[in-house]
Amino acid sequence: MMKWLVVLSALVAFSECLHKMPLIKGKTARQALQEKGLWDEYRKKYPYTPMSKFIQSGTEGMTNDADLSYYGVISIGTPPQSFSVIFDTGSSNLWIPSVYCSSQACQNHKKFNPQQSSTFKWGSQPLSIQYGTGSMTGRLASDIVEVGGITVSNQVFGISQTEAPFMAHMVADGILGLAFQSIASDDVVPVFDNMINQGLVSQPLFSVYLSSHSEQGSEVVFGGVDSNHYTGQVTWIPLTSATYWQIKMDSVTINGQTVACSGGCQAIIDTGTSLIVGPTSDINNMNAWVGASTNQYGESIVNCQNIQNMPDVTFTLNGHAFTVPASAYVSQSYYGCNTGFGQGGSDQLWILGDVFIREYYAIFNAQAQYIGLAKSV
Repeated sequence: MMKWLVVLSALVAFSECLHKMPLIKGKTARQALQEKGLWDEYRKKYPYTPMSKFIQSGTEGMTNDADLSYYGVISIGTPPQSFSVIFDTGSSNLWIPSVYCSSQACQNHKKFNPQQSSTFKWGSQPLSIQYGTGSMTGRLASDIVEVGGITVSNQVFGISQTEAPFMAHMVADGILGLAFQSIASDDVVPVFDNMINQGLVSQPLFSVYLSSHSEQGSEVVFGGVDSNHYTGQVTWIPLTSATYWQIKMDSVTINGQTVACSGGCQAIIDTGTSLIVGPTSDINNMNAWVGASTNQYGESIVNCQNIQNMPDVTFTLNGHAFTVPASAYVSQSYYGCNTGFGQGGSDQLWILGDVFIREYYAIFNAQAQYIGLAKSV
């Protein structure tokens, strides 16, 4: 009996050392621009190019996704300077704006001041991040970074000196990449790798919960899993490539019919993309099946009254079916209803973004190179 008590108390102690990084579900750039009457002008000027962040050219990529809404606050330096960042499993670098940046996008965001940190060190490398509609340039540096109660020392990160104009509309100040070092710009060691290397997490995994509606409650847990946020079994899927969090997708079906990814394809689980993105022909087919029409901007419009009659869409990943109902794949706003299926993806790589992750709690095991998925609650 005593032995069991010891085991139980160890488990209880273990569950208490979860490092939870709360995420805020904030206003998206689209919502902010719509309220100001600037959305039409913006989307003509900066058409959404979801794949720009995945084009490997030695520079770190990122998209101008106007629908990203989840961000958390980290701090950098001694004493700490705070920044809101998007936790992005589709890229690997950390970067933030700096006081050396005079672009418009830096003026309405928090800027890091190296001179105010006693632990700051300049790196020797420049950093360039390409976007679909411009770039961010800056320099690499290192400092203490605090994330969800974990203090990472000597973290290399980028500080911006110029930023593309569309970034003025981003809610977050910067990006914290959670993909693998193999795709990091300048081969920088990512934040989560350093957490593992420095012995700061009890398990080499992190997990993500994205709330559907409420502003509070979303979180990234470093070093563990929060079982309050899912129900049933966790399905483990091996990575096909440890670059992005990439897995095998067998098919996309509606009412038993294959509507996309016929014969199989590759997909990545990406917290830094708001939609489910695939090749234009496949996405058009999916949208046709659910009864959506496409407007001039490539957005898929549906009648808000029809949501309860629209079919489920099933994504089969490595032999396991994950179903997403219309209530999850349709977004409703004051301006009407859209599906969360975005065109412009590549045949090589589907993106299962926030629309998918809201339905399925995601566990990212870096060492075993598996993703675990379970039904969110």
